[in-house]
Amino acid sequence: MLIHPWDAPTDDAEWQDWLAAHDFGQLAVNGAPGDPPMVQPTHFAYDPARREVITHLARPNPIWRALEGRPAVLLSVVDDYAFIPGPWQAEEGEPPEHGVPTSFYAAVQLTCTAHVVDDPEAKAALLQRQMGHFQPEGGSAPVAAGQAPYGRQLSGLRGLRLEVLEVRAKFKYAGKRSEAVQRRIGERLAERNGPGDAAARGHQERRRAARSATAP
Repeated sequence: MLIHPWDAPTDDAEWQDWLAAHDFGQLAVNGAPGDPPMVQPTHFAYDPARREVITHLARPNPIWRALEGRPAVLLSVVDDYAFIPGPWQAEEGEPPEHGVPTSFYAAVQLTCTAHVVDDPEAKAALLQRQMGHFQPEGGSAPVAAGQAPYGRQLSGLRGLRLEVLEVRAKFKYAGKRSEAVQRRIGERLAERNGPGDAAARGHQERRRAARSATAP
């Protein structure tokens, strides 16, 4: 993923906060010898303190064969995207039809080493951590090995810990454009108000304000 300086996160907190609210991604793994690569959509929970991602998948999933001896994986998360028509991007004094269309989006890619979790107690603890992330209000019985209601189901799945080795993040929201063009794009996004437009506009305005605050 190409990351220009104007699209890079302002600090680690920016991508960590975004990732905390965007916990569904694509897990890309190398295929087993002779097999093509695989991409597995999955919910996950990222723990910044431990620098790890936790998730679980069904035992029959072919991903386990792919991970045998090839534990290097990439978790990719993309959201808050919007198409930006060319005329919106034309600089002041430039014909609108000369503007270049583009895409706005936020993306975080985590390069990881995968560790399979099969021990029943460890799987139960992993699932309980996931439950705490996705359902902090509670309402479900605890997950415990050998205990109802979920204990018997643990054998049908495997846990997955992803040890995070590298993080690459990008917030592509017209960071290199002039103030006038950025304001125009924000206004057009508000007028169009299509799917993703409000989130994209929010990122653009937040990052523009952050740059203004740190400008000499």
